[in-house]
Amino acid sequence: MADADVPQRAIDVFSDFYAQLAQGVTGKIPEADIEPLGDIDHAGAIQLSDEECREAAATTAVIKLNGGLGTSMGMDRAKTLLPVRPDLTFLDIIVGQVRHQRESLGVRLPLLLMDSFRTRDDTLEALSAYDDLAIDGLPLDFLQNREPKLRADDLTPVDWPTDPSLEWCPPGHGDLYTALEVSGILDILIEQGYRYATVSNADNLGAAPDPAMMGWFAASGAPYAAEVCRRTPADVKGGHLVVRKSDGRLVLRETAQISPEDGEAADDPTRHRYFHTNNLWFDLQVMKATLAARDGILGLPLIRNDKTVDPSDPSSTKVVQIESAMGAAVEVFDGAVAIEVERARFLPVKTTNDLLLMRSDVYGVGADFRVRAQVDEPALINLDRRFFSTIADFDARVPEAPSLVDARSLTVRGDWRFGRGVVVSGDAVLEDTGAAEAVPPSTRLGDS
Repeated sequence: MADADVPQRAIDVFSDFYAQLAQGVTGKIPEADIEPLGDIDHAGAIQLSDEECREAAATTAVIKLNGGLGTSMGMDRAKTLLPVRPDLTFLDIIVGQVRHQRESLGVRLPLLLMDSFRTRDDTLEALSAYDDLAIDGLPLDFLQNREPKLRADDLTPVDWPTDPSLEWCPPGHGDLYTALEVSGILDILIEQGYRYATVSNADNLGAAPDPAMMGWFAASGAPYAAEVCRRTPADVKGGHLVVRKSDGRLVLRETAQISPEDGEAADDPTRHRYFHTNNLWFDLQVMKATLAARDGILGLPLIRNDKTVDPSDPSSTKVVQIESAMGAAVEVFDGAVAIEVERARFLPVKTTNDLLLMRSDVYGVGADFRVRAQVDEPALINLDRRFFSTIADFDARVPEAPSLVDARSLTVRGDWRFGRGVVVSGDAVLEDTGAAEAVPPSTRLGDS
């Protein structure tokens, strides 16, 4: 890591995690050690004046996690460069949301992207089209750190001459805090008078900068806050907030931290009612002081992620990736809180199922660049992974998203290509015939 110019603080964090890994720490959080999170405040109850919200926005910075390559959809560059509307990428929408709030509130509202070494160049090239985006004295991005993948058999750094870049991995989004510090961005923000940060995944287009939420966090006086949503039976994957019995602190429990014997209880949405949206807030000054007091090591829980060195080759060398979750910092700060938000603030695009909905008429993009659902319940989409899992395959088969605003569900089994102007209503199923099939243009599918 030192030879690759990884900052010493990041090496120290990795070393701390490595020592835990070598000692057999798994990061598991047993059901017996926690209690479910009870009733919490709802963002819909926020009552603040426009001026209070504007004042908070004037001292808030927007941070987006932009390290993902979209490898699950067959991409090899930043997922945020993917079009989600005919003329708009993720990045275009994010930039539009920030610029709208700057203009309507009269504030600077900086946008900062945490890029990875794989996403930086393409992202900055795309952002060069917006010559008014950068704030004087602040860059548009800072770089996530990197660490070696470890052989699963002896925990030594893996050697992969076929593609040496695959010997490295990002440390999970828990690296946010270290990356902010070592890049100097944390100090610059504080020196320029910023007090708060709002952070979210760049592929979650629902997490738009919201003056009411900014006002709420500033007024709360909390050092740290997590946005959560009510869980449904479909939300079993992903982290949820719990309360640790030993000290009463809020704790984020990720899927990888759940033991098999606790799976049923952890998946029960009537017991654990809230999932973490990965939208969070923190006080920049408190973060700086806490990092200084802990010599740069916040002490986030270890997440052991078992992989293969080449993600596309399951027969390649088995490795361990040391990761941490940025939301796990909720347990670090005295007085950290959670707030329930509407589902509209959680619109991630993780699969081509999600992408089909986002490109369809189920969602609209307003003049403020906010993405809003046009229906109460978006359709359930299930595309055959054999033919639709990668962007190349998806785009070849769906050159134009069908109308889904009146659909309850769309299930596609087999190799189907959609013509333009297709309309789906009610429930529609396309069965696998064993051959490539086409849905003619302007076809109406469904049972109603």
